[in-house]
Amino acid sequence: MACDLCHLLSAPPADVLVWQDAQLSVVLADEPNYPGFARVVWNAHVKEMTDLEPAERDHVMWAVWQVEAAQRAVMAPDKINVASFGNMTPHVHWHVIPRFATDVHFPQPTWGPAQREPNPQDLAARRALLPQLRAAIVANLNDN
Repeated sequence: MACDLCHLLSAPPADVLVWQDAQLSVVLADEPNYPGFARVVWNAHVKEMTDLEPAERDHVMWAVWQVEAAQRAVMAPDKINVASFGNMTPHVHWHVIPRFATDVHFPQPTWGPAQREPNPQDLAARRALLPQLRAAIVANLNDN
């Protein structure tokens, strides 16, 4: 079975790729109800965090925290969800999701039952922050 993340990283669209080094990439997820949802993805196809060397694991988590910090600074969410799932795509990656009390699923997880209809004005305001968020993620990752 082909790996969706390997396919994505082989030729990432410019609007998806935020930052990349030799080891990992930061991409924005295509989640219409969650502008700013980012993934930190290990570039090589590696199944589990413990398959990485300790310094590599530190590098992944350093990137996750830089993305979270940028989301907090730019988007001012009510909460940030950080999770590593790989049941369908067994490739090391972390989800970093800004959450708002008005989002579709809050306070439930993003895969839980919807709590309300999406608010187009809220989503538009969050989407308007994406250029600033991209710049903040790049600045955080380049400055550290």
